[in-house]
Amino acid sequence: MTIITQQKVTVRVPATSANCGPGFDALGLAVTLYNTFTYEVLPEDQLELTVEGQGAGFMKASPRNLAFLSFFKLWDKVGARRVGLKVHMQNNIPLSRGLGSSSSAIVAGLMAANALTGNTCSQADLIALATEIEGHPDNVAPAILGGFTISFMDGGEAHSVKLTPAKAFSLIALIPDMPLATAKARAVLPKEVPMQDAVFSMSRASLLIACLLTGHFEKMALALEDKLHQPYRLPLIPGAVEAIAAGKAAGAYQGIISGAGSTLMCYAPADADNQAIGEAMVDAMTQKGLKATFKILNIDYVGAKIL
Repeated sequence: MTIITQQKVTVRVPATSANCGPGFDALGLAVTLYNTFTYEVLPEDQLELTVEGQGAGFMKASPRNLAFLSFFKLWDKVGARRVGLKVHMQNNIPLSRGLGSSSSAIVAGLMAANALTGNTCSQADLIALATEIEGHPDNVAPAILGGFTISFMDGGEAHSVKLTPAKAFSLIALIPDMPLATAKARAVLPKEVPMQDAVFSMSRASLLIACLLTGHFEKMALALEDKLHQPYRLPLIPGAVEAIAAGKAAGAYQGIISGAGSTLMCYAPADADNQAIGEAMVDAMTQKGLKATFKILNIDYVGAKIL
């Protein structure tokens, strides 16, 4: 029986932005926007949840809640005695907006259970468990590792490689006042794509990695283009095309859909006027009838962290 080494722990998990343009279901990065979770062991079968911020008022304590489900997945795996659980969430990551809010809960539960039972699971173990819950590693890997990640599945096993860009750049997240369910965003994708579209996105994803590793950011506008998922998803977000164009006109390299949306993410030079880019994107989307806000972000290089 695994020994419980402490009774309470707090975990901070970054938001993530998956796909990164052409890297559909493979590329992801962690950003400087965080959810914080405090876990406390209770007597067996007791479940309690309090929430501040996003989701307050409707999230419930339940074995199906991802913050609880992931905790008990690792807890049971390492053979700890049965316990109850109290969770407090401070949620800053918008829900159903393509910024990894679900992944943050999954990763938080795994990290907390691991910490409370002596940290017997490695980061690779955590990524594997998180992928079992999430279904694919492109969001959970950067949430755990931080930085920019390349992830793939091989025979049902998740693998991830973390890289550090050669130089800094800014990220401007346009967050529409409209959730977009991942299931809906996946439903519009075709079962097959033309060979030339597959080659287009493969070449752009390769170019994006090259740009990040070498610092040749003059190619970033081309490197972030995509034909695998964005052409099908952009119509689901009113004003998205216009907002991306406005962001580029204001100084960004390029804009992409973050995850499955509805958030749009502009990549911009480190010395760009990020405020002007964000305001231009908001104005363009507002003119198409959809309200939005923006956040200026950077890459989080640490990933999930025990506080």
